[in-house]
Amino acid sequence: MKVSAAIVGQSTPVERVEIDKRWIMAYNAALGAVSAAPHPLFPVCYEWNATRALREATGLQALNARLVHAQHDLRIQGEIEEGHLAVSARVLAAEQRRPGTFVTIRLEARGPAGDPVSTTDYGMLYRGVELDGASRALERLEDPPRHASALKPVGEVPIAATAAHVYTECARIWNPIHTDPEYAREAGLPGIILHGTATLAFSISRIARNPVRRVRCRFAGMVLMPSTLTVHASRENDAVVFETRNERGEAVIERGWIS
Repeated sequence: MKVSAAIVGQSTPVERVEIDKRWIMAYNAALGAVSAAPHPLFPVCYEWNATRALREATGLQALNARLVHAQHDLRIQGEIEEGHLAVSARVLAAEQRRPGTFVTIRLEARGPAGDPVSTTDYGMLYRGVELDGASRALERLEDPPRHASALKPVGEVPIAATAAHVYTECARIWNPIHTDPEYAREAGLPGIILHGTATLAFSISRIARNPVRRVRCRFAGMVLMPSTLTVHASRENDAVVFETRNERGEAVIERGWIS
């Protein structure tokens, strides 16, 4: 199985997505909160269709069972409000790494007047898949930096057995590795796993106190259900750095940054 380096630069048509209060509140409810204010990670909801469309257009959807959401870099540039957003997606980079091919796509959302609302660089690792051609990137991309500060436990995150099903429906993000045990096993997983964005959103909810303008992290492990996660954090300059660990003390999110 291979991924062609020629996909770098490919994009999909801009899609209009309608944001309403019900969707925002449902997403918050999946995270255990009752609020009409958008969660900092709500952009993953309106980005989903563009992400899927780009994978289909580039042939990556056929390799979906080998996809691991590996990194996330979200920048919130404007207010997320009810109404229509224009969401676009393009492949920013493809490179060969030891475990497989690493593909980064950029998702951009703009308001009715064309003003930027959010930009996400979404890093995907295709396990055991070879890159056909030399590594390519439209611009220089950096991995989330390591933490310089010692991290302290700041709170637990209980993950219910039904967490992935609830998150799937409330976020409107559908991937059978999170809800279908048979599909997950066929993909080489021990069972259904929680969405990486759900783990990240739960973690952010434990530590974010001020308006969030940027979230960066690397996903380091799977979250099975039910389980209990622990968030470890510290302040570093103008950011909160964090790591989320499972019951064995292993990182499932590392190099987390919120600013």
